[in-house]
Parts: sequence; structure tokens; C-alpha cells
Amino acid sequence: MKFVLEVTVDAAQPAEDKARELGRILRYWGGNLHHYALVPGDGSTVHDSAHQEVGHWRVVGAADA
Repeated sequence: MKFVLEVTVDAAQPAEDKARELGRILRYWGGNLHHYALVPGDGSTVHDSAHQEVGHWRVVGAADA
């Protein structure tokens, strides 16, 4: 399968804040993936700690697709 995670981070944030927010997003969504079948078409929006939409993840099919 091919799993795609796209997140936009505020470029004006200090590097430490960007890293902290990305780490939080990865931990949260990594922990929630067991709720999905992880088949092509699965996906969800991704929100930051301020509950703002910052991206999405999706399963698009085979890695070579």
C-alpha cells in the first residue's frame, strides 16, 4: 500500500515549535490508524494542536501505483 501524509507547517514558527507540532501530529495519527482498514480510499484531515486543519493523510494504493 502507499500511505501519504501531507502537512503544512507555519514557516514563521521557530524550528523547535515546528518539530514539536509535527511530532504531536505523527504520534496522534500513528496511534489512531488502527481505527481504519487502511485500504485505498481511506484517509482523513489532519489538525494541529489549535484544531486548525493543516493537511490530510490517505491510502492511495500500491507503492508502485
